[in-house]
Amino acid sequence: MSSGQAPGHIPADATPAGDGIVIGTGAVTVDAYVDFLCPFCRQFELASEDTLKAMVTDGLIKLVYHPMSFLDEASTTRYSSRAAAASGCASDGGKFPEYLRALFVSQPAEGGPGLTDAELVELGTSAGLTDPAFGQCVLSGRYLDWPPYVTEQATAAGVSGTPTVLVAGEPVAADPRAIAAAVAAVARAR
Repeated sequence: MSSGQAPGHIPADATPAGDGIVIGTGAVTVDAYVDFLCPFCRQFELASEDTLKAMVTDGLIKLVYHPMSFLDEASTTRYSSRAAAASGCASDGGKFPEYLRALFVSQPAEGGPGLTDAELVELGTSAGLTDPAFGQCVLSGRYLDWPPYVTEQATAAGVSGTPTVLVAGEPVAADPRAIAAAVAAVARAR
């Protein structure tokens, strides 16, 4: 894909730039750059999910996940791109947060093929994505050109690893306490 070219399809609930999925409508934006094959991203998500969910529910934050494909070379099947593309299908189905969690809970080891497309569809069923449109979206590769675009946009913005967390555009440790403290500080300053 040429530099800066938007992908052919953008998932539902994407940012205006199409480079992430938006959850919530709070005043403070929290950006989380993740790769579904990244073990540290898994640790971040499982440690932070309750805090992030509570801040979204309380209307404090707009949480934007940027599913990246940094680790495509660490699998034999471009798993990072395939999992991120499937998360776009989950966003279309209204179950992005549930699917994101399922992807991290079921994260395969680096170096192998990762989950098959059929297993990605099964994972969606366990996350509540029972409409056949989800499976069709995953199996057709509808969003396979989206993760490289997200990654390109993130890299251009200075993101050099995953997980990377920004609160109101400023880097913060990928830790629930650090994120909550940064959100509170930004909210007080407004």
